[in-house]
Amino acid sequence: MHELSVTESILKITLRHAETHKAKKVTDIYLVLGNWSTIIDDSIQFHWDILSENTIAVGATLHFERIPVELFCLDCAHTYTPTDKELICPKCESSRIKVSKGDEFNIDSIEIET
Repeated sequence: MHELSVTESILKITLRHAETHKAKKVTDIYLVLGNWSTIIDDSIQFHWDILSENTIAVGATLHFERIPVELFCLDCAHTYTPTDKELICPKCESSRIKVSKGDEFNIDSIEIET
């Protein structure tokens, strides 16, 4: 259910930027989400349709770009994409890893009409 608060934040940020640029309408919002983010696209869209009602963002199209997961081995500095079954480094078999891509969540851009 955290998608509700996330969507509220997206709307708040969008409307703040729209106001700053004297927008009459928000047409498109481009979101970047890592594959390991816990955000569900359909849930964001569902909440957006309800929350944006009676705002200049009503009817704006949400575009979701998914970023694949990439891990970095802290022992051998190898960067790799994990498999579904294995997270350890395929080069040195270390489990000392950090996520370098794939847990993102941000607004990339907002398109408006002035």
